[in-house]
Amino acid sequence: MVLVLLSAISVSMAQKPRSTPRPTPKPSAGKPRPIVFAVIEGGKMIEPIAYIANGKLAEATNSASGQNSFTSIYYKPNTNYTVVFGGAATGKFAVTKSNTNADCSTNLAYGTLQSKAKLNDIVMALATNTKVPAGPGYRRLPTAAERTEIEKLVRAEFTKQKVPAAMQKDLHYQNLTALDADKDGKAELVGSYWLAPSAKDRRLLFFIANKDANGKYFFGYSEYQHVTPDKVMSGDVKDLDGGIYHELLIDTLDLDADGTGEIFTIIQAFEGNNFHTFRRQGSKWIKSFEAYNYHCAY
Repeated sequence: MVLVLLSAISVSMAQKPRSTPRPTPKPSAGKPRPIVFAVIEGGKMIEPIAYIANGKLAEATNSASGQNSFTSIYYKPNTNYTVVFGGAATGKFAVTKSNTNADCSTNLAYGTLQSKAKLNDIVMALATNTKVPAGPGYRRLPTAAERTEIEKLVRAEFTKQKVPAAMQKDLHYQNLTALDADKDGKAELVGSYWLAPSAKDRRLLFFIANKDANGKYFFGYSEYQHVTPDKVMSGDVKDLDGGIYHELLIDTLDLDADGTGEIFTIIQAFEGNNFHTFRRQGSKWIKSFEAYNYHCAY
């Protein structure tokens, strides 16, 4: 089993066409709007996910349109954003530079992470200029018992999707992370698992798992994908093994102050990144927001 500490839409949609980008909302009169970013590249960069208004999200930027204005407002050197890890404030991200003329990082900013959060390529955080709920954060590795229980659920889901047991022999995962989005003392587990049955076949599974009244985990959300070479821009499914096209956790943040944090994820594609947000609805999690940020042509 491949283990990576802590910490996709169908693969055919994981890279949205850049010919039909949605319009970029423009900041009004040079005044920053509340916004949330993904802290990526091991804490070296931030990328915009969405503007925040009354607990709801609106796509921040996905093209070069309006980028100079966006950069002048949000990426001024020494601008500080609150880092969110485990659903709570944990330090700052200080912008150092951006480059609107860059080939592939027009929408991104470089900076310095000033936080106790230990980030890497697939362990990410959020950053924002809005108020972050007070209280201690909660984000950790799963226990051995949690991992064993989740693996049973994962195998059951693969079986439900008609994946033969023989193909499930070597079970891999990109991440499996414990959060407490609703602060009830019961950890939610967010994971991205995968199988490699052959050189031209990948099976992906993303999920958010909750505990029931008996303390047993169940999937409050899951999405399965069968990936073949024709669904990958490069034509080689082995490119997925490093994390591309997998839906990966960023972190959680309570946007609407209802006591339950929304869960933010990222799907890295060949020409940009897709972002999703999930909110809890009863015992289920529903996808409540989608955005795409184009970087450059593959």
